[in-house]
Amino acid sequence: MVLVKICGITNLEDALAATRAGADALGFNFYKRSPRYINPADARRIVEQLNDSVMTVGVFVNEDEPERVERITDEVGLKAVQLHGDESPEYCLALKDRFVIKALRVGGNFSPQNVKEFEADAILLDAFAGDVRGGTGRVVDWNVAREVSELVPKLFLAGGLSPENISEAIAAVKPFAIDACSSLESAPGRKDAERVRAFIEAARAAALNASMRVDFKYRLE
Repeated sequence: MVLVKICGITNLEDALAATRAGADALGFNFYKRSPRYINPADARRIVEQLNDSVMTVGVFVNEDEPERVERITDEVGLKAVQLHGDESPEYCLALKDRFVIKALRVGGNFSPQNVKEFEADAILLDAFAGDVRGGTGRVVDWNVAREVSELVPKLFLAGGLSPENISEAIAAVKPFAIDACSSLESAPGRKDAERVRAFIEAARAAALNASMRVDFKYRLE
């Protein structure tokens, strides 16, 4: 199996549709420049309606202080933190009591060895697209991603994943988790329930074919 994360959730309808389709994790974007931004109060109202088994993830980009990340995480009732900006290894360590997913963008001067700088619970790979942070639809180099997967305990693969290419991506990379956003939308911030369902079904089938087994316990230890 592979853990499936649907990111950019902005409303309860999409959240419930995703979990009914089999999503293991949902991402809530607190970056105000994102078209998928959601304010903490609205995110909390959604989280309160979800089954406790759902991994709820807060996405943050270059927040000045890690204390603000912690405060929002507690206010919303999130289970994990995704740092999707230029946060330093020291910044990540300041959140060591949380389950931290550090996002790195593949492109430019990126090297798989870069991941060794971060003591995070998981590394997420996304495609480089200038100042845009996530939701670009651009695909990561899966050969690079496979190299990274051998260097980290848990790899979240993002970057242009869709119902059309997820089978190939899983076969090539064998990640711990997959993360999709823009390819599953009818409009920015609005999910297409049928594409979400198709994505998850294709991912489950591909993981089964690859004989992948994943421990979904995202413990802090």
